[in-house]
Amino acid sequence: MSDEYDYIIVGGGTAGSVVAARLTEDPTVTVCLLEAGPSDVGDETVLKLDQCMTMLESGYDWDYPVEPQEAGNSYVRHARAKVLGGCSSHNSCVAFWAPAEDLDEWAAQGLPGWSAADMFELYKRLETNDAPGDHHGRTGPVTIRSIKHEDATGDALLDACEQAGIPRVDFNTGTTVTHGAGRFQFNLRLDGVRSSASVSYLHPVLDRPNLDVRTGARVRRLTFDGGRCTGAEYLADDMIHGIQLRARREVILSAGSIDTPKLLMLSGIGPAEHLREVGIDLLVDSPGVGSNLQDHTEGIIQWESKQPVVNESTQWWQAGIFTTTEEGLDRPDLMFHYGSATFDIHTARHGYPGTENGFCLAPNVTRSRSTGTVRLRTMDYRDKPKVDPRYFTDPHDMRVMIHGIRLAREIVAQEAMAEWTGRELAPGPEVQTDEEIADYLRKTHNTVYHPSCTAKMGAADDPMAVLDERLRVRGVDGLRVADGSAMPFLVSVNPCITTIAIGEKCADLLREDLRG
Repeated sequence: MSDEYDYIIVGGGTAGSVVAARLTEDPTVTVCLLEAGPSDVGDETVLKLDQCMTMLESGYDWDYPVEPQEAGNSYVRHARAKVLGGCSSHNSCVAFWAPAEDLDEWAAQGLPGWSAADMFELYKRLETNDAPGDHHGRTGPVTIRSIKHEDATGDALLDACEQAGIPRVDFNTGTTVTHGAGRFQFNLRLDGVRSSASVSYLHPVLDRPNLDVRTGARVRRLTFDGGRCTGAEYLADDMIHGIQLRARREVILSAGSIDTPKLLMLSGIGPAEHLREVGIDLLVDSPGVGSNLQDHTEGIIQWESKQPVVNESTQWWQAGIFTTTEEGLDRPDLMFHYGSATFDIHTARHGYPGTENGFCLAPNVTRSRSTGTVRLRTMDYRDKPKVDPRYFTDPHDMRVMIHGIRLAREIVAQEAMAEWTGRELAPGPEVQTDEEIADYLRKTHNTVYHPSCTAKMGAADDPMAVLDERLRVRGVDGLRVADGSAMPFLVSVNPCITTIAIGEKCADLLREDLRG
C-alpha cells in the first residue's frame, strides 16, 4: 500500500467504479479507490437482485432522513448505498437510456460534449444489450436485458393500458416515449446477479497492480495546498487516526448526491454564509454546492387482487407507463412504476389496509419543479447532513401527481383488469376530490431514491454551477466530481445508466488531459 497515487477516487459507487476501471486500463497510471462501505464481492445479499428490498435501512444503507417537510411527507428516508458499487448495488436495476431531449437540453445550457449524440455513444459503449437496434452496444461491461416475465397481473395491466388509449411500447429504442406502456429492461446478468458498476467494471480487474481498492475507508475531508486539491484523508480501522493519501494528478469525488456536497462543504467549498454558520473556514464561495437538489417524487395507489399474484420475482417492479399531462410536451412529465406486490412503507402508519396479495401503481413526477438543499448539520463529518427536498413546494408537482392517481384508476378500471382488481386499499374509493387526493399524497408519498444535481455542471456565467463542462470544480485545481450530483437537472427516467455514463465521460476527460 502506498500513500501517493496519480488519481484518488472518493467513492466506489456507480460512477467511481467506472472511473477507476477505465483509468487503470493504462498500466502506467495508478489509482486508489476509497469506499466507505464493505466490498460486495461474494455477498449475495448485495449481488442477487431479488434481495434488493432487504437493502433498505440495512447496514448497507446510509439511510438519510429528510428534514421536516412543509408540504410533503417528513418520514421519507433517502436510501444511499454504503457498499462497493454504490446505488447500482442497492437499487432495482431498472435500466434506461435518458431521453435525447434531456441530454440536448444539457448541452444547450452551455455544456458542450453532453448532447444526446455524445451520450448515446457512451450508452452504447457501456452496454451489452439484448434488444434489437443498431444503436445498442453488444460488447460493453454492463449487461442490459429484457427478462422473461411470468406475471399475469402485469400482462393484464398492459392490456388495460391499451384499452385506456396508452399503446404498448418498447423502451430504450433511441426514441423518447411520451405516451406508452411496456416492460422495463434491467442491468442484470443471466445468473440473477445485478450488473452493477462494481460487478461490471471492478470485479474483473481487482487484481490489477495499479489499482488499490480500499473498502471501509470513510473520507472525512479533502486536502488542499493553496487552491489545489492534493488528496484525501480517511479514518483508519482503529476509528481514531486519519490516513492521508496524496494525488499526483487529480482527485475525483464520486460520493453521491448527498455525500459529495457534504464533503465539498466539509473541505471549505460551498455557500459562504452556511460554512461560517457551522464554523468551517472558507476556501471557495460556491453557492451551488448542496443546492438544486432534485428528485423523482413518487405516490402510491394499490389494490387487493381477486386472484393470487406472483409470490416470487427477480424484480417486483417490472413494467412502467409514460405519459404527458398537458399538450405540447416533447418528454413525459408523468411516469408510473407497476409493482406486482403492494408497498406500504408510508401508508401503514396512517392506517390504510395492506395485503400480501395485491398490486400497485406508483406515479412519479419526472421533472420536478420543487428543488431542495443538502446542508451540514455540524462541522463533524460523522453527523448526517440536513437533506431537505422541499417536496411539493411547487404546485406543478402536485398537479402531475393528482393526474397520476386519476389515470391509474382509469387504467385499472378497464375490462382487462376485471379478473384481478379487488378493493382499492389506498387511498381508497372515498378519496375523490383534488384536495382529498393531495392530502393523501402529502402524507404517504415516497421517493424513487433519485436525489441529484447538488453539485451541478453549468456555463461559466451560471453562479450556481459548481462544475464546468469537464466536471472540474470551479475555484480550485485538481478536483472533479463524477456522480449524479453533476447533472444540471435530473433526467426524466431512472438515472443509474446515465450515472455510469458520467463515469465513462469523466474517464475520457481525464485521459484527454493526461495526453495533453
